[in-house]
Amino acid sequence: MLKRLKKMKVVEPKFSEAFLRRLESAYSVNKGKKIVMSVEVADPNAEVKWLRNGQEIKPSAKYIMEADGNIRTLTINKCSLADDAAYECVVGTDKCFTEVFVKEPPITITKLLDDYHVVVGERVEFEIEVSEEGAHVIWLFEDQQLSREDKDSKYRFKKDGKRHCLIIQEATLEDNGMFYVYTNGGQSKGELIVEEKELEVLQSIADLTVKSAEQAMFKCEVSDEKVTGKWFKDGVEVLPSDRIKISHIGRIHRLTIDDVKPGDAGDYTFVPDGYALSISAKLNFLEIKIDYVPRQDPPKIHLDVSGNMVSQNTIIVVAGNKLRLDVEITGEPAPTVCWMRDDKPVTDSEGRVRVENKKDLSCFIIEGAEREDEGNYTITVTNPAGEDKANLFIKIVDVPDPPENVKCTGVGEDTANIVWDPPKFDGGAPLKGYLMERKKKGSSRWTKLNFDVYESTTYEAKRMIEGILYEMRVFAVNGIGISAPSLNSKPFMPIAPTSEPTKLTVDDVTDTTCSLKWLAPEKIGAGGLDGYIIEFCKEGESEWHPANTDLVERQSFVVRNLPTGEKMNFRVVAVNIAGRSPPALLGQPVTVREIMEHPKIRLPRDLRTKYIRRVGEKINLVIPFQGKPRPIATWLKDGQPVDEKKVGVRNSNVDSILFIRAAERDHSGKYTLILKIENMEDSATIEIRIVDKPGPPIGVHVTDVWGFNAALEWKPPKDDGNCEITGYTIQKAEKKTKEWFTVYEHNRRTNCTVSDLIIGNEYMFRVYSENLCGLSEDPCMSKNNAIISKSGLDYKPPPYKEKDMNCAPKFTAPLVDRAVTIGYSTAISCAVRAFPKPKIIWMKNKMIIGDDPKFLMQNNQGVLTLNIRKPSTFDSGKYSCRAVNELGEDEVECKLEIKALPIEKKD
Repeated sequence: MLKRLKKMKVVEPKFSEAFLRRLESAYSVNKGKKIVMSVEVADPNAEVKWLRNGQEIKPSAKYIMEADGNIRTLTINKCSLADDAAYECVVGTDKCFTEVFVKEPPITITKLLDDYHVVVGERVEFEIEVSEEGAHVIWLFEDQQLSREDKDSKYRFKKDGKRHCLIIQEATLEDNGMFYVYTNGGQSKGELIVEEKELEVLQSIADLTVKSAEQAMFKCEVSDEKVTGKWFKDGVEVLPSDRIKISHIGRIHRLTIDDVKPGDAGDYTFVPDGYALSISAKLNFLEIKIDYVPRQDPPKIHLDVSGNMVSQNTIIVVAGNKLRLDVEITGEPAPTVCWMRDDKPVTDSEGRVRVENKKDLSCFIIEGAEREDEGNYTITVTNPAGEDKANLFIKIVDVPDPPENVKCTGVGEDTANIVWDPPKFDGGAPLKGYLMERKKKGSSRWTKLNFDVYESTTYEAKRMIEGILYEMRVFAVNGIGISAPSLNSKPFMPIAPTSEPTKLTVDDVTDTTCSLKWLAPEKIGAGGLDGYIIEFCKEGESEWHPANTDLVERQSFVVRNLPTGEKMNFRVVAVNIAGRSPPALLGQPVTVREIMEHPKIRLPRDLRTKYIRRVGEKINLVIPFQGKPRPIATWLKDGQPVDEKKVGVRNSNVDSILFIRAAERDHSGKYTLILKIENMEDSATIEIRIVDKPGPPIGVHVTDVWGFNAALEWKPPKDDGNCEITGYTIQKAEKKTKEWFTVYEHNRRTNCTVSDLIIGNEYMFRVYSENLCGLSEDPCMSKNNAIISKSGLDYKPPPYKEKDMNCAPKFTAPLVDRAVTIGYSTAISCAVRAFPKPKIIWMKNKMIIGDDPKFLMQNNQGVLTLNIRKPSTFDSGKYSCRAVNELGEDEVECKLEIKALPIEKKD
C-alpha cells in the first residue's frame, strides 16, 4: 500500500463546475468490512457513473449507489482483495479519481507444521491450516524462499480453502533440514529428516515338501512395497511360464509352481533389486514308491518336516499362514489313520482345521493359523499287523503384543527420556527390539525416530522444540514382524531448567543471620521460573541443608538460626517445571559474626534546610541511617526529649520515622536525632517550622488626597503566621455602594497610592496581610476616608500648530538601466515626493513622449511607471522623467537597451 501511495501523483485540486466536493485522494478499509465513498455535485439532477479500473460498476447487492439531493454515494459491502483498485466518479465530461486500499487482517496459523522422518524416495506433504481463506503464505527451506514460479522446482504447492500444502514427491538427502511457513500474523516450522532406505524382511520364505503334480508356493514379505526382485533356482534365474507364475502384490512376492516335477526340487532364492540381500528356501520333492509285499507289514509313519521343524517333533507356523503337513504312511494292509489333539480326535475333512487322507498319505491342514491352534498333536496308524504313533508339537508364532506403560520420565531443552514395559506376549519368538514414533499433540502425523530396531526399553528422544507438547508410541519387533502400536504416552513438553541465578552476593551478616541477594537467571526458557531454593552448609562439609521449605519468589532471602562464628557456604538454585537449575555459589565462605559499623545518619537533602509545613498538614519524616549492631535512636526537641503524646517516633534497623498527624504552631522547633552504639554516636538536627495565615495589618489610614489620588499607610501585623510577610492586598469601596474592588495585590511596602478615583465620591479602604499560607482571615479598615473634591479642574488644551507640508519635487527612487529582448513588453519605474502635486513629463532622448499608444504612463501615489509595449530596436535610448511644481523641479534618467533574438545557424 505504501509503494502504491508513493507512485500516486499529487493532483492539485482544480475548480470543477460539476463537483462541489470531490472524492478523497485515497480510502483504506479492512478486508470484509464496508466502505462508503461520496461526492457532492453542483446539479441535484445530474447523473453520475462509477468506474473501477476503467470499467463501469453495475448496481448489485455488493455495490449500492445512492442519490440524496446533491450527494452521490457508492457503498461497497464486504470488501475483498478484488476491490483493491482505482475508482472514478464521472459527471458528463468531468471526473474525479480515488484509490481504495483493502487491508488484510492478520492471518494466524491454526494448525502447525508437523515433523517428518522418511527414507529416500518417500513422498512428503507439509500441511498447515490458516484462519482465513485466500491468505498469502510464504514457504522457506532453511533461509531460502521457495518460489511457485520456478517450473523446474521439485516443490509443489497446493491450496484448498484454509489448507496450504508443500509437497515433495520424492525426498532426497538434500532435503534434510528445517522448513518454515510465514503469514502476516504467524509462523510455524517443521523438521524433515531423510535417511537412506533400508529394506527389512517382514516374512521369510519357508522350505516346502510336495509330491508330484501338486502345487508349490514360495511367499515372502518385505518392508517396501515398491521394491521389485528376481527369483533364482540353484543360482539360475527363474522365468515365468505356463506352469511357473511370479507375482508382486504390495509388499508380498510369490513364486508359484504348478504340477511339481522331480526336476523342480532345489534351492530357491529371492533377491530384491538394488539391495545386497537374499532370501532362500528349499523345495523337497516327495516321491512315493509302491512295492508289492506279499505279506503283511506293520504300519510305519515316515515323518519328514525338516523345513518346518526347529527341534525334535516341533513345528513352527507363523500366525495367519497355512500349515500343510503331509505324512507318508506305509503298511500292508493299508493302515487306519487317527489324528488327535490333547486326546480329542480331529476328524473333520472340511473347515479351517482338517485332515485329508489319501493312499499312503495323510495330510493335516490348518488354514490361517491362530494362537489357539498351538498344542500337542498325535498321529496314530493301525492295521492288523501292528500300530505306529508319532507325537508333534505345533507352535504358532506371531507378531508380539504392543509394549505397555509408555511414559516420559524426564525432559530437557530439546530432549525427553521415554521408558516402557516389554509386551506381555512376545509372539512366541524372541524380541529383536523396538521402533519409536512421536508426534505433536493435536497432529495426526507420526514421525519415526529410528529405522534400526532399538533393544533397550529406555530411549532419549532428541531434536524436539522446547515448549511444544509431544506424544510417543512404541512398536515391538520380533522375527515375525512388527506389533501394533502401544497406547500413546501422556503429552509431555520438552522444557529445560533455567540457567543458574546471577550475581549472588551477601547483603548483610549478623551473629545468627545472613542476608543474600541475587539476580534472575539469564536464560529462563519456556518453562518459566517458579521460585528459588536457598541452601547452606558448613565449610568442609558436603551435605547441603535447605534454608526455605517453600519456594521464594523474590530475589533476596535472610538465612536465620546460623551458628555464630562458623564459616558457612551458601548457594541458590532456580526451580521451574523442568527441575532445578545449576546452583549459584558464593566465591568464598561467610563468617557468621556481626561486623561493628560506626553509626551514620544519612539526612535527606530536602531536610538540611528549614522544613516548612502548614497548620493541619501531616508530617512524616524518614531518616535513614546505618550502623552495626543496631543503633539506639533518640529524638530531642530544642534539647529536650520529645513529647510522645504530640509527636510519634518509630525506629527500625535502617531508619527512624518522626510523624505528626496534624501539625500545630507549637510543633515548630529544632529536632535532633541522636544515634548511639556503645560509646559511638552521631546526630543530625532538623528545623521544623509550622506556619499559619497572618493577622491583619495595624493602623491603616489615609495620609493625603490630591486630584484623583489618595495615599495610604499602615503597620505590619502583630502575628506574621510564623513566616515572612510576602505582601499586602489593598481594596477600595465607594461609601454609597460599599462594593469592594481590589486595587493592588502582593504589594510589598506598607504604603501605597490609589489612583483613578472619581470626582465627588467618598472612598473607604481596607488592607489584608499575605504570607506563604495566603491572605489574613480579616482585613484592617482605614480609620478615615478619602473625599475627591471638584475644585481646580479647568482643562486648558495645549496650542495646536499646523505643519507646513509644501516641498519641491524630490525623486526618492531613481530610474534603473535596463536591457530587454526585442518583442517583450517592459516597464521602467521611479518614485517622487512633492506637494503640491507635480506635473510629470516623460522624455526619450530629451524629446517629450506624447500620446503615442505604444507608451502607457502611470502615477500611483507618487510611484511613476512607463510601460513600453513590444519594444523594437528603435526604442533603445535614454529615458528621463521630470517632475515640476511651483516650488521647483527634479529629473532622473536611465538607459534602455533592446537586444535582438539570436539567429540559429543552419547546417
